[in-house]
Amino acid sequence: MKRFVLIAAVVLATTGGSARADVFAVVSDAAPAVPATAVPSAAVPNAAGSVVAGPPSGPAQQLDYQELVGIWQSAGAAYGIPWQVLGAINKVESNFGRNMGPSSAGAVGWMQFMPDTWSRWGVDANADGIADPWNAQDAVYAAARYLAASGGQSDISRAVFSYNHAQWYVDEVLGIASTISTDGTIGTVGGGLPATTTTFAADPMAAVRVQQAQQELDDANAQLEAAQADEQQVGTVADALAAQAEAAAVLSDRLDVQKQAVLAGVRHDDAVATVASLQDRVDQATAALEQARASSTAPLFQPGIAGAPVAQGDYVFPVGGGPSQVSVGHTHHDYPAADIAAPEGAPVYALHDAVVQNAWQAPDPRCGTGLTLLGSDGLSWTYCHLSYLDPTVVTGSALTAGQLIGQVGQSGDATGPHLHLQLNPQSGYPQAMPWFQGFAGSAFSWQDAPTPAAAPAAPSAPVFAVVSEASTPDVITFTAR
Repeated sequence: MKRFVLIAAVVLATTGGSARADVFAVVSDAAPAVPATAVPSAAVPNAAGSVVAGPPSGPAQQLDYQELVGIWQSAGAAYGIPWQVLGAINKVESNFGRNMGPSSAGAVGWMQFMPDTWSRWGVDANADGIADPWNAQDAVYAAARYLAASGGQSDISRAVFSYNHAQWYVDEVLGIASTISTDGTIGTVGGGLPATTTTFAADPMAAVRVQQAQQELDDANAQLEAAQADEQQVGTVADALAAQAEAAAVLSDRLDVQKQAVLAGVRHDDAVATVASLQDRVDQATAALEQARASSTAPLFQPGIAGAPVAQGDYVFPVGGGPSQVSVGHTHHDYPAADIAAPEGAPVYALHDAVVQNAWQAPDPRCGTGLTLLGSDGLSWTYCHLSYLDPTVVTGSALTAGQLIGQVGQSGDATGPHLHLQLNPQSGYPQAMPWFQGFAGSAFSWQDAPTPAAAPAAPSAPVFAVVSEASTPDVITFTAR
């Protein structure tokens, strides 16, 4: 990870245009607003060389609901940008700090800035001497500044397009922004909203977009595999004909075979071009699926899902969300394993300090997207059915207990969202182990027996509220076939 450090003072000036500071209200004092007169101008970028790359700044921030809303609103007020749009970009780009990159393109931090763009528009919003895209306040203020510089005070759609040059991105951001309100109902993008409690409405199309993107990738992979097989077959024929022509003793035979070899060579060239085109399609479909998963909104706004992992001793429970949303049965139907039921998109953590033995993004027909890790205690574990696996989780990478590695899903052969967890070899049920049972009541509830009451914990604010017909989802038992 990279951090960007402010090494020279940035000229401070009022924002260009008419920043309507009185339109936006801060709902929390956890992230105090920076006065509009104390932020870098949106009319003039940073001086060349004033912001440069530096070392990592430490562990990722853990921000609660009120802190995030306060940052969005104060940054929006400072630069005259609808704060709901900043919240929506924060969601689409990093899933509220859960996927901060670096991305495959090199974008980093809370709002996924490219290093060159950050060097021009990065902001030291918290006045600690560091303009840091890994710091939420710095990153959100920088995004507001960039949107203002792109004309966001008068045309927010055009400004969002400048943030990511794709119309689907504009539609996604403004669609999410339109669900953010302050009175528990679906609102509209714009200013002038009183400060009470902001909520997010579930996006019913999120799962559809993920499914469509997954189907496109599956289709592209299938066509690529068929094209590669065809290319290999045609190439073998072309090589054989070329060798036959070379060995022909009679000129007429040689000419006849050479003609066939030329035609086969043309077909091989066409097959090679088809493979290259389909590989591009697979690459694009992979990127689209990653984006669809990262921007899937519906389950990620439920209370508690984005909470910190629950730890006991050397172990961390592998699924976040708490006992009201996460449940487990004492046994698996046909072999030792734990199916940990949770809402789609719930965070998945490394359960122990470990090394990744194998990780796969392309869904396995049975296990789906998943990984196998070897804990420092010598136990090997397999995770299955993830909807998202962090791209940094690759074979050989080191994980720390509680590290966020993905999201609960239902990829592969699954009948509902859950994390399938099993030992390797399958010598026993994970849920029969003392460390697992120690989390009952604090990290999960039993599906098939009373759950012992957990010791009361310090209250914490929910990360997001959900606009839905029920406040508590039913507990569902899932089985893998």
